[in-house]
Amino acid sequence: MSKKIGLAVTAGVLTGTLWLTGCASDADDEKNVGGSATSELTNAQGRAENSGEASSENQGGKQSNDEEGGGPATDAQKGNHSPQQHGTGHHMDHPSDGGPVPAGMKEATDPQFHVGQAVTLKAEHMPDMNGAKAAIVGAYKTHTYAVNYTPVGGGDRVMDHKWVVQEELADSGRDRLPNGAAVTITADHMDGMKGAKGTVASSTDETVYVVDYEANGKKMTNHKWVVESEIAATDRQ
Repeated sequence: MSKKIGLAVTAGVLTGTLWLTGCASDADDEKNVGGSATSELTNAQGRAENSGEASSENQGGKQSNDEEGGGPATDAQKGNHSPQQHGTGHHMDHPSDGGPVPAGMKEATDPQFHVGQAVTLKAEHMPDMNGAKAAIVGAYKTHTYAVNYTPVGGGDRVMDHKWVVQEELADSGRDRLPNGAAVTITADHMDGMKGAKGTVASSTDETVYVVDYEANGKKMTNHKWVVESEIAATDRQ
């Protein structure tokens, strides 16, 4: 009888021990799970804070750049200056009287258009020039150039200015100059032109003319220059 009671007590003690051990294990598991979840939450909050700080810094940097630079850079700020177009219709002022031709100019012996002849201009060097009625003042044989140049005293570069003749280029000799040749202009067709450095854009050996014409109520005398292909005979009435 005593032996049975002893066995029962022993069995009860073992069962209680096992139950306590299981409870402790479950508590440890719950503690581990809770700790893991807490760690993940902490890490997520850290990542969010870092992301917010980075975003704030980026936005602050962009705003600072815009404020310092006054917004996105303009073409002028980038140095992308557009050169002044001066060949297909410019708006720079010519004097109303172009004055005499350079010394040493050789008159054309058999020009298509003769001095005093009424003609119609097809050139677009000046506003309202195309279609204007004109009269031939002189016709000459020389080399005639369209040039690119930077005005004396500064300003936008003038592109494809038409026209200057061989006799209006310093130390140019007598031979026709190739495209791209460096030149110094002695003509005084407009402000900043005389003494300007430039390059040859194109050239022609056509007969070149001085003309008088009127456009938009303004009379131009001794206008230089118009080449032969820019002139048409005026229809007789």
